[in-house]
Amino acid sequence: MAGAPGRAGCRRTMSAMVGCGLNVILVDDPDLPELLPYANQRDAWLRARHNPDRVDDGPDALTASGLFMAEGALVVEHLIESPFGVESVLVSTTAFEKHRPLLDRLEPGTPVYLAPPELTDRISGYRMHRGLLACGRRGRPISPAELLDRCDALVVMEDLANHDNVGGIFRNVSALMGPGAGVLLTSRTCDPLYRKALRVSMGHALRVPFAETGRWPGELDAVRAAGFALLALTTDDASDISEIDRGALRKIAIMVGAEGPGLSRRAADKADLKVRIPMAPGVDSLNVSVATGIAMHRLWRV
Repeated sequence: MAGAPGRAGCRRTMSAMVGCGLNVILVDDPDLPELLPYANQRDAWLRARHNPDRVDDGPDALTASGLFMAEGALVVEHLIESPFGVESVLVSTTAFEKHRPLLDRLEPGTPVYLAPPELTDRISGYRMHRGLLACGRRGRPISPAELLDRCDALVVMEDLANHDNVGGIFRNVSALMGPGAGVLLTSRTCDPLYRKALRVSMGHALRVPFAETGRWPGELDAVRAAGFALLALTTDDASDISEIDRGALRKIAIMVGAEGPGLSRRAADKADLKVRIPMAPGVDSLNVSVATGIAMHRLWRV
């Protein structure tokens, strides 16, 4: 990508001029083909469900071969340290020196597109306050079977549609469940690598292994067969979570449902236990990310 000739006057390599070994490319044309992944982030075309680069392998593995955006230094740092590859970086001229130590950790040859703030804003379609975007490669997704083999604790999300909640749950998993934890997503759950979800997760969606399944709720049978106790977080006919004997459960999978309706009946019926979080009179529910965090804190001690 970096070696392809650009249109005259549109870009030039700046590595020697800025005195570094980075593959820095100065941009003054927002319509360069290489910048297409960064274009119009408000349109969220890289979102998994709408990304033309995503490939559906069938009901058991929704294979993603597309790209995703990492925004801000902390998330980009997690990206660099993760198994996901870095395709390129877009950085504003005003933020370049600030982010230079981070950029120096990129793989040699990774394109670093440098543009003034007004141009990065125009390219991305929003105000890039952090001055830094990185384009990541999804690579080969983890299959549900692989996830079950490598994890001893799970959160199972059924059809969550809010990116803030998905990102928040990934952050909770990393903080409260520790290493060995993973996330299983239904195919209708929003993409954890969507820019907003990734930002809310503080980059932890790049650290916590996850897999998607289109075989639902049948996949729960495989989860149980792998030795997990299925705990449905619900308010319907459920036991107080504080009464659960954690010592009797070696591996736990917490099941949470979509905002509003919660877990579907067919999913909840597959649970080994239905648990609820006690709340004050007159309050019947919590935000799903908050509720999941409370359940994690109750059931795990990192």
